[in-house]
Amino acid sequence: TPPVPYLLNNDLDINSKGVILRAFDQFRLKSCIDFKPRDSEDYYISVKQLNGYVFFCCGYIGIVEHEFLHALGFYHEQSRYDRDDYVTINFENILEGLHNFRIVGSDESTIHGVPYDYLSVMHYGNNDFTNGNGSTIITKDPKFQNLIGQRVEMSTSDVQELNLLYKCSSIAFKMYCGFTNGTMCQMNRCSKSGNGWEMVTGVYGGPSSDHTNLPSQDAGYFMYASTESGQKGDSAWLETKRMSPQRKCRVQCLQFYYYNNGSQTDELNIWIREFQDKWDSTGSRYLMGQISGPPTSRWTLHHVPLNATKQFQVEFEVRKGAGNSTGGFSIDDINLSELECPDGTWQINNFERFWNSTHTPALIYSPRQYSSEGYAYRVALYLRQTDFGVYVQLVSGVYDDQLQWPCPQRQFTVQMVDQNPNIQLQMSRQTSLTTDPNLLTSTGTSSMLITCMVDIILHLWKTSNPEITSREGAPFLSSVYKANLNIFIAKLKYLKLLQQKCMKCMQVSVYIF
Repeated sequence: TPPVPYLLNNDLDINSKGVILRAFDQFRLKSCIDFKPRDSEDYYISVKQLNGYVFFCCGYIGIVEHEFLHALGFYHEQSRYDRDDYVTINFENILEGLHNFRIVGSDESTIHGVPYDYLSVMHYGNNDFTNGNGSTIITKDPKFQNLIGQRVEMSTSDVQELNLLYKCSSIAFKMYCGFTNGTMCQMNRCSKSGNGWEMVTGVYGGPSSDHTNLPSQDAGYFMYASTESGQKGDSAWLETKRMSPQRKCRVQCLQFYYYNNGSQTDELNIWIREFQDKWDSTGSRYLMGQISGPPTSRWTLHHVPLNATKQFQVEFEVRKGAGNSTGGFSIDDINLSELECPDGTWQINNFERFWNSTHTPALIYSPRQYSSEGYAYRVALYLRQTDFGVYVQLVSGVYDDQLQWPCPQRQFTVQMVDQNPNIQLQMSRQTSLTTDPNLLTSTGTSSMLITCMVDIILHLWKTSNPEITSREGAPFLSSVYKANLNIFIAKLKYLKLLQQKCMKCMQVSVYIF
């Protein structure tokens, strides 16, 4: 499928342009749909700033995906020819003159065998276009009455139907391996004078389960390399299959979870091996990342940016250090994509318990971090009784004298991440804003607080399900996948926007557990 030409008109605000470019990356990750700036094509997508709600507030990626799916040939979900089996339309409650509730017949459309999806990003909400006399849509399954109309992200059914329509799969997604049912995902393992990688369901001293399963659930698998025995320098190797870069940008992001219960001198090294061609069996190996230090008490998310330009494979090496070890390294839920990696993470453990035990309102801060340009900032989490806000604060840093102030035209995207470990299947809420020098306040030093913040309100599941009366048992996101209710992940991405173009971006991820 050739890239879709697009034109972002000059009247479009710069924050919306950044949100659109973020949405394009989601299409690339989850489908084969790509986009390119228009040259001289006769047919292209033009995006303008109108009076509608498309770019309401700070910009929502789900709304952008909704509109671009229309351009790619999608009708609204409640217009399916089988919709009467799933919803009832109250036409007497619809504002006069609005006809997006009509059925599109099977002679005009196809559903490719994909079941009706209440969580489709193309579905209207229960009160959309109401004249004030009541709901416009009633779901036949009452559990979904307050869930229809989500604008978080494309659902898995949306993605499935998109790929069936265009007969293709992903551009930017390379692999996912969660070692489900004991499968190795075409990975190979070997050892050099020591213990090798083992596929296990638990390790004495931790972890007691894989990353995506609670101990009380069915056992999941992960990979473990022991450093208890052997000599210093002994190593175990785990190698992925060979893969070829598809995108011209030649950027990849490796994401995985690790658990270290060995010695602080043990190392987990991440390599790539590049091959000149398909006949090259040796290749050239490059060290891309290393993990060492004190043992961890839980699974920890880690990103490694890669820059392979030829056919390559990723290699995980556990190398025994000089100290005594009572364990080793474990890894699980490996994702590889041709998108940029976050540059930093902030992980809060036992977030649900922490929130429930904290006297609200309360404000907590992340450690100071730096952008790729050298701006120092921290993330603030403002906890309230039933919701919370995420804020970004510019703080004093070592590079302040070399920087442009007051840090204009930088876009921050706060993302609350679905707990599905496969990034291609996640439905993650994202909200973006771009800094405006006129909305910055000085504290008397070089610290500046961005006052026009994204205040992401977390509506508890009990809002949609009255039978749920507390946070316990309620997932933090309206997502279709629930792995561990003690885990919540939010991601913050930073981009520099200049002259209406999205420059090379730096991401900072806030992972709240």
